[in-house]
Amino acid sequence: MGKYVFQPTAIDQLKANYDVVIVGSGSTGLVSAIQAHELGLKPVILEKMDKLGGNSTRASSGMNAAETETQLKHHIIDSFKAFYNDTFIGGDQQNNPEMLDYFTSHSALSVDWLADHGIDLDDLTITGGMHTKRTHRPSSGAPIGAFLVTNFLKIVEKDQIPVFNNVDVDKILKEDNKVTGVNVKLSDGNEQSIHAKAVMLATGGFGASKEIIGKYRSDLTHYRTTNQPGATGDGLKLATDAGAVLVDMDKIQVHPTVQQDNDHAFLIGEAVRGEGAILVDQNGHRFVNELDTRKNVTDAINQLPEKSAYLILNQGIRDHVGAINFYDSIGLVIHGDSLSDLAKNIKINPEELNTTLDKWNQAVRTQHDDDFNRTTGMDRDISAGPYFAIHIAPAVHYTMGGIKVNAKTQVLNADNQPVKGLFAGGEVAGGLHGDNRIGGNSIAETVIFGRQAGQQVFKYIDEK
Repeated sequence: MGKYVFQPTAIDQLKANYDVVIVGSGSTGLVSAIQAHELGLKPVILEKMDKLGGNSTRASSGMNAAETETQLKHHIIDSFKAFYNDTFIGGDQQNNPEMLDYFTSHSALSVDWLADHGIDLDDLTITGGMHTKRTHRPSSGAPIGAFLVTNFLKIVEKDQIPVFNNVDVDKILKEDNKVTGVNVKLSDGNEQSIHAKAVMLATGGFGASKEIIGKYRSDLTHYRTTNQPGATGDGLKLATDAGAVLVDMDKIQVHPTVQQDNDHAFLIGEAVRGEGAILVDQNGHRFVNELDTRKNVTDAINQLPEKSAYLILNQGIRDHVGAINFYDSIGLVIHGDSLSDLAKNIKINPEELNTTLDKWNQAVRTQHDDDFNRTTGMDRDISAGPYFAIHIAPAVHYTMGGIKVNAKTQVLNADNQPVKGLFAGGEVAGGLHGDNRIGGNSIAETVIFGRQAGQQVFKYIDEK
C-alpha cells in the first residue's frame, strides 16, 4: 500500500463565489469544511503554504475527550466536569468558561463523529495535568495529527470539496458591516476577489513569528519553535483589520520536551512520558513530576544548569508510542543495550542512573512516588533493556492567545458583538486554554470547534 497523496485542486478551477471561504488547511479548517459540506453548503479551503495540514500534521499525543465509549471499553469512568476542572486548573483558571464548557461537553460527540467517518480513536493515553486517561488515539500508535489530516483529506477528496494551496488571503472583504468574501494573492502574482456569505479563519497560531512573540513576550524570543514555518499569525491581522479584537496574546506555551540538536526542533510528544518515561538531569537524577503541567516541567528544566535533560525509557515503553520509531528513524534516539551502555552514551554516571531507575521502578511497583508525587503514567517500569534516551530542552510550542471568539466560533469586536459573517476556530482563536494548554486539548479543539464553525456558518447563512 503506497502512501496516500492528496492532490490540491488546480488553480484554474478557483471560482468567484462560494458559500463559505475557509482559510487554512489544518485539522480545524478541514473539519469545518466537511461539516459545512454535510449541511449542504459549498465551501472552499484556501492554504497559503505549498503543503497542506499546517501544525496539525505535527501533533503526536492524541485527542482529549471525556465520557466516551472508548474510555468505558478500557474501564475508565470519567466526567465532563472532571475534564473541565483539570483543564481549568491546568490553565490557571484563566480559561474562557463558556468556551471550556462547550469544549468539554462536546468532546465525546466529536470522537463519535470521527468514528462515524471511519476514524477510530480506540486507544488511550494520558498527558500532563490530567488525572485520568482521556487522550484518545488510534490503536496503531500512529501520531494523531498526520493520521487525522490524512483521513480528513480522503473525505474532502470523496466529497469533492475544493482545496487550493499557494493561495494567500490578504484581506477580508466587508460591505454594510457584513463580511462578503476575501481578497487573495495567487502564486503567479495575480490578485482575485472571492465572494462568500461567510469566512472561517482556521489559520493556526503565531508560534513561528519571532516578530509577534517579541511584541508580547520578548522574554521568549531566544527559544526555538516546534511550529511549521507557516505559523506566522496571519489570521490575527486579517481579523483585526475586519474589526475583531485579540485576547490573551501574552499567553505563549513553551513545551518542555523538544529535541533540538539538529536543524529542526522536533517535539517529543507527552505520550512518551504518559506511557512511562522519566526525565533525568546531567547527574542522572529525576528533578520533577514528569506529568505536571507543561509550564511547571519547563520551569524545572530551566532551573538546571544545562537547561536541558534526558528522557529515559525502554523497549516496553517504546512499544506503546509509535512516534518513537519516527524519532529514531531521524536520529533523535540514543541507544543502550544495558543501562550502563546508555549512561556512557549520554555521559551520565552509570551508578547514579542505576540508583535513580531502581528507585523509580520501586515507585511503579508500589504506585507511590515519594520524590515528586507523580501519580500518572506509571503503568510500566523501566527495568528491562534495551534502553533509550532522548535529549530534550524547552521550545516555543503553542500560542493560547488569538482572536476573541465566543463558544459559537463567532469572531467578536471591541463591544463583544459578533463581526457578521466572520468565524474562527483552532489555535487562531484565543481564550479556551487560559495560561497553559494541556496536551491533547489542541487536537480536540480542532475537531470540536471545527464542527461548531461548520454548523454555525450554516445557521448564519440559513437565517440570512
